[in-house]
Amino acid sequence: MLHVDIPSRTDIERLIAVRAPACVSIFLRASPVTQDAQKDRIELKNLTSAALDQLRARDADKRAIAAIEEAADDLIDDDDFWRFQANSLAVFVTPDTACTFRLPNRLESMVEVSDRFYVKPLLRSVTVPQSAFVLALAQGSVRLVEVSADMPAFAVKVDGMPKDAASAVGKASILDRSPSGRVQGSEGQKVWLRQYARQVDNALRDLLGGRETPLILAAAPPLDAIFRSVNTYAHLVDEGMRGNPEALSDAELAQASRGVLDRLHRNELDRLHALFESRVAQGRTTMDVAHAARAATFGAVDVLFVDIDAVVPGTIDDEGRVEFSANASAASYGVVDQIAARAWLTGARVLGERRADIPGGGDLAAILRYPF
Repeated sequence: MLHVDIPSRTDIERLIAVRAPACVSIFLRASPVTQDAQKDRIELKNLTSAALDQLRARDADKRAIAAIEEAADDLIDDDDFWRFQANSLAVFVTPDTACTFRLPNRLESMVEVSDRFYVKPLLRSVTVPQSAFVLALAQGSVRLVEVSADMPAFAVKVDGMPKDAASAVGKASILDRSPSGRVQGSEGQKVWLRQYARQVDNALRDLLGGRETPLILAAAPPLDAIFRSVNTYAHLVDEGMRGNPEALSDAELAQASRGVLDRLHRNELDRLHALFESRVAQGRTTMDVAHAARAATFGAVDVLFVDIDAVVPGTIDDEGRVEFSANASAASYGVVDQIAARAWLTGARVLGERRADIPGGGDLAAILRYPF
């Protein structure tokens, strides 16, 4: 099982805000298999040594270097920490602080040293949906299953949730065909199912209110269409799971939800690529790093795609002017990473993607709020 720590928006903003003479950001591929932990520890030790060499080359304070080395060594020696890992590990260290994130996606091993943290690779884990709720809805039962990247799926207790369709409408069975006003026959059953679905929706409101977590519906006809007709949650996913969910365990529902989430992300990428193409003629796109830097600095970026693996060394001043560097060093930082940080802090949507999923296939691509 993967043990992950998905960074929240607050986590990312906290990392973006850090400024210190020595900030070390390390990313390495890890393994959830405990037997591979020794190899991962060696990799972290090697990457830490590379970071320390960069700091020494810059004549950084010796006490700062020693503190960073000690923090890394403490982590490397922590047996309990290495027992529970995911596919990648992110480590952020200053002389005074250290934090880690275990990530489900596979990142390239790298180290960055600067006066700020390098956060761009983290964006992949918040770009692709990692969690969801699955509403398993049938005439004879209803349950809400929470799916996350770091825990087994489990059924959530929802206050006010009806037990089944019949009890929701006060009937022994909704197959009862005795007439009651317009409620009779198959049409009567649909009326009762709609009342049932409305009660389910009402019960979910308190739990889901204010969230943006995708809700995936697992239901058979006609209940799937009936629930969608009364649903009030804005993040109900268009694609559902067909068939009777009573035959599936929580774990099986969670497994099926992974494919739905992957396709949800793919569809959103396709939509944003089409939006990018439509904005080209309006002068509201750019794939130029220097142009994007100025646009991000002045809040003109609406959507930003960044290659999570690419590193473009250099610096950006307060006016957004870029000075590129020939090589990465502790005197510079990732320019695209800083563009992503500035866009993020001005409310842009920032997507950490692989190069093949970026319009134009470059280091970045931006959709602008207005021509800039």
